[in-house]
Amino acid sequence: MNERTLGREEIVSYARWLRQEDRAPGTVEKYLRDVQAFAAWLDGRPAEKEAVTEWKEHLLSQQYAPTTVNAALAALNGLFGFLGWEDCRAKFLKVQRRLFRDSSRELTRNEYEALVSTARERGQERLALLMETICATGIRVSEVRYITVEAAQRGRTEISLKGKIRAIMLPAKLCCKLLKYARKQKIASGGIFLTKNEKLLTRRQIWAEMKALCRYAGIAPTKVFPHNLRHLFASAFYKACRDIAKLADVLGHSSIETTRIYLLTSGAEHQRELDRLGLVT
Repeated sequence: MNERTLGREEIVSYARWLRQEDRAPGTVEKYLRDVQAFAAWLDGRPAEKEAVTEWKEHLLSQQYAPTTVNAALAALNGLFGFLGWEDCRAKFLKVQRRLFRDSSRELTRNEYEALVSTARERGQERLALLMETICATGIRVSEVRYITVEAAQRGRTEISLKGKIRAIMLPAKLCCKLLKYARKQKIASGGIFLTKNEKLLTRRQIWAEMKALCRYAGIAPTKVFPHNLRHLFASAFYKACRDIAKLADVLGHSSIETTRIYLLTSGAEHQRELDRLGLVT
């Protein structure tokens, strides 16, 4: 049974492998959090298939959403594949594709603009410009480090992730704002979004600053996180060009099915579409 003991050594090795595979920092963090939760739940018991099934049932009993359970299982299956414990792999829950987004977690354009203006009113220019940069380009929060003085001067940046390199165009107005901010902060080259210690902002710092801003902007914290800015970009981009394949390339998706998730309408919009059908006499 020792070979199926899930301890610190196995988890550390898995973490190292995920980083070598160029997984996004957010993905690595999420996977490790799920794996560590599973290891704590095992409490020294061997990691057998039966235990994985029990873990899945445990998550469901805790009222976790099916998509959240499947995300946790994906982390475990990745671990088992890495360790060669293929017989431990879990089957995912079957989830019907959603037709619309939860309005309680959807950030509207008006709310986005309110966040940006509130940040500026409070003297948080870095945060305001950072939110505009993510929303105007569709980059992931982990890709903010590619927004450099040189990129703003060229009007484009190249992002390397998961062994793939994609070019992102930067709007001219955004470039002007970025260069003006860089000059003001005396940043001559390299990354633009830096801490007071001249280090690149981390995903956690960006997340925390956005959450703290909610109270002053009067917007529900459930709607405010970096990835929702990426969703807002995707919706605006698709409405402008109606080309889902091009949008998938811009977002860096390898599958159009992933891109479709970004284009779900809100529950309220879906309701209006049903009402317009006029099928109730």
